[in-house]
Amino acid sequence: MTTTRAIRNALLSLTLAAGAFAAPAYAQISLNVNIGPPAPQYEIIPTMAPGYVWAPGYWGWTGERHVWIRGRSIVQRAGYIWAPDRWDQRSSGYYRTAGHWEQDRAYRPERMKMERHGRDKEDHGNNGNHGRGGKHGRGD
Repeated sequence: MTTTRAIRNALLSLTLAAGAFAAPAYAQISLNVNIGPPAPQYEIIPTMAPGYVWAPGYWGWTGERHVWIRGRSIVQRAGYIWAPDRWDQRSSGYYRTAGHWEQDRAYRPERMKMERHGRDKEDHGNNGNHGRGGKHGRGD
């Protein structure tokens, strides 16, 4: 029984440690830090696949120091633009605003072109001779 408990405790500890390590990258909490972040690091933006946009890297906070969180590609949302993570200086320190989607006020959805079906002679492949005796016209 003690072996099972030791394994369970070890797994729980690893899970909590992994969650604490990943938290700065995904936290949506407002942080107040007295130490300003360093200048952003230069990143080469890769070519994006259709339907993806680039979310630039930013400085996260571990509770002790700033750490660089690399940029990443994210799925694009029609009608929205990505507002990147940022640190703002206020009177009592620095505050991080997590990256998020903002509505693009200039966005206009594309109208789909409707194809005409059923009335064009080219669409039927029979030169418009429906019910007229096949390929010889009216049969006169």
